[in-house]
Amino acid sequence: MNNFSEQIKKLARQKSPLILANDYDDKKNLESRTLKNIKILSDYLCAIKFNFHVLLPLGEKQITKITKAAHQNGLQVIADIKLNDIGNTNLVAAQTLWDLGFDCIIVNPMMGPGNLQKLIELSHKNKKGVISLCHMSSPEAKVTYELGVKLGSKNTQLYKLFLEWATKMSADGIIVGATFPNIIQYCKKQSCGKLNVFSPGIGTQGGDISNTVSAGSDYLIVGRTILGSKNPVQTAKEMADLACKN
Repeated sequence: MNNFSEQIKKLARQKSPLILANDYDDKKNLESRTLKNIKILSDYLCAIKFNFHVLLPLGEKQITKITKAAHQNGLQVIADIKLNDIGNTNLVAAQTLWDLGFDCIIVNPMMGPGNLQKLIELSHKNKKGVISLCHMSSPEAKVTYELGVKLGSKNTQLYKLFLEWATKMSADGIIVGATFPNIIQYCKKQSCGKLNVFSPGIGTQGGDISNTVSAGSDYLIVGRTILGSKNPVQTAKEMADLACKN
C-alpha cells in the first residue's frame, strides 16, 4: 500500500494539486452535501480536508461513509484538527482517525519536538501522513508565527523553528498560507525541497494560485471559493486548470 505522500502526489499528477476544504460554517445536511461534493468535484481534486468543527457534528458511521466515498472517487482524506497534546493523547486521537478512514492529520508542533517525532514515526509506520503547521493564512498569523524565539544561544522566529522540526523529522508537509508567498518561498528553499508545502487561503482569503505555485507551494487548499460558488464544478475546474498550468 502506498503511503500518503506517494498517493497524493500521484493523484495530483493525474488530476490537480487542488484540495477541497469541506469546511461549512453550519451543520445542515453535512453528510449529503459532502457526499455530493465528492461525487461532482473529485475529477479536479487530489484530496478533501475536514476541519474539527465539521467532524464534531458527524457520527462514526457518517464519517466512515464519507471517507469510503472519498477513496472510491480517488481522493485522499485529511483531518485538519491541528492536533496538539501529550504523546499518548496524540497517538490515541491519530489511531481513532485512521480507523475512521483518514489518510493524514494536520498537527500543531507546539506539542514539542519529542511528541511530534513520535507521532510522525507511528504515522509512517502505519502508512499515514502528518502535515505540520508552519505559518497560517490569516492576517493574525504574523502576530504568533513570526514571533521571535530564543532556543539556547539561537535567536529565530517561531515558524522557522517549526520548519526546522518538520524538515528534520521528515513530516509529509507543512502548512504555509497562500497569503504569505514570501514565507512559502523561504520554507521551500530552506527545506531544500524535502517538504511539501500545503497552502490554504486561496481565493476568498486573497491567496493567488499563480503566485502561490510560483513561490513553491505543492498543494492548494480551497474552501469557500468553491463551496460558495453558483457553479462549484466550473469553479473547481477553472482553478484546477490554472494550478496545473503553473
